[in-house]
Amino acid sequence: MSGQKQKVCLAYSGGLDTSCILKYFLEEGYEVICFMADVGQEEDFEAAKAKALKIGATKCYIEDLRREFIEELCYPAIACNAIYENVYLLGTSLARPVIARAQIAVAQKEGCFAVSHGCTGKGNDQVRFELAFYALQPTIKVLAPWREPVFYERFKGRQDLLDYAAEQGIPVTSTKSKPWSMDENLAHCSYEAGILEDPNTTAPADMWKLTTDPTKAPNEPEDFTLTFAKGLPVKLEYDGGKKSVTDPVDLFLMANTIARRHGVGRIDIVENRFIGLKSRGCYETPGLTMLRAAHMDLEGLVMDREVRALRDQFVTFNYAKILYNGLYFSPEREYLEDSIVSSQKQVNGSVRCRAYKGMFSAIGRWSDTEKLYDESESSMDEIGDFAPSDTTGFISVNAIRLKKYGNAKEERGESLVKKI
Repeated sequence: MSGQKQKVCLAYSGGLDTSCILKYFLEEGYEVICFMADVGQEEDFEAAKAKALKIGATKCYIEDLRREFIEELCYPAIACNAIYENVYLLGTSLARPVIARAQIAVAQKEGCFAVSHGCTGKGNDQVRFELAFYALQPTIKVLAPWREPVFYERFKGRQDLLDYAAEQGIPVTSTKSKPWSMDENLAHCSYEAGILEDPNTTAPADMWKLTTDPTKAPNEPEDFTLTFAKGLPVKLEYDGGKKSVTDPVDLFLMANTIARRHGVGRIDIVENRFIGLKSRGCYETPGLTMLRAAHMDLEGLVMDREVRALRDQFVTFNYAKILYNGLYFSPEREYLEDSIVSSQKQVNGSVRCRAYKGMFSAIGRWSDTEKLYDESESSMDEIGDFAPSDTTGFISVNAIRLKKYGNAKEERGESLVKKI
């Protein structure tokens, strides 16, 4: 690394890794501007800022990104039911674009020649941050210590960092009592590495930070109502309908409160990282799990089936993949988000919801404006406008090719019927 006296904007968390990186950069002759993003994690930002300044940072910015995180990332993800490999709701991935954008803004304000992060050389986040940095400011330089041989050969593991922190007088709270790494934001908390690297090791009960153990959750279910307009959550009614929230941040926080109380949103998976490695991760995604599930339920009532099929097959899959792989600031993401908006024009209505013992259930839904569902047509107790006799022709037409398929099988002696 260069030893010139230049400014570097470091994404700082106050933890062991970035505190050591901060000190290391100072040793290398850089002036360091620290940047902290508030995306809803439970953290003492002022204490972390004081720590950064004590170690030697010139400044430490704390940017509140919660609203843009929810409105620009979480809500579009809900609108397209984004999910990676059918299980992961992209909690970490969703936060990275707003963090990267704010960090670049600070770097530009301070005249930094480079930005830096504490991501490991094996994970997804290094890719997400750096692709975002280069899209946002193509001329920026990125310093990635964990990919620099001079750094990772000096600090081969956690103990080397702890020893360095002790030598340099850097206060740390890291211990061996919780041997895993965590990343938290308003949407979720992730756990990986350490003892979790054995995919057959059960996650310790005291690891989970956000949600109540479902087996110890309340014995009574909690009901609430979610209302959507054009696919986005606009109201959450709770406490028997006596209270409600509409502001996106308040709504998301209340969804989290309900879900956390009832243990909703835990998963334990092995996923495929963008760089080609498999990774075991445990995730808590309380409110987002419920908001997404309620949105999907409403779509069943109000969304045209062919629009939904095309969205599910193309937009949902590719939007999740783009988010996971760190390609948010790309032309393909812009294109897909336009498609999301178009698909959600008729997704207006409300869903009655229930949280109980780690489970989310939709127990009712209605829409005052969208009328794709016709109770009389669907009813088994009345004829309505639908003539059952019309189905005869429908079946006959669809059976034409299947009859030909069956005849061809019989001619080859390959009967589809199993002999009794």
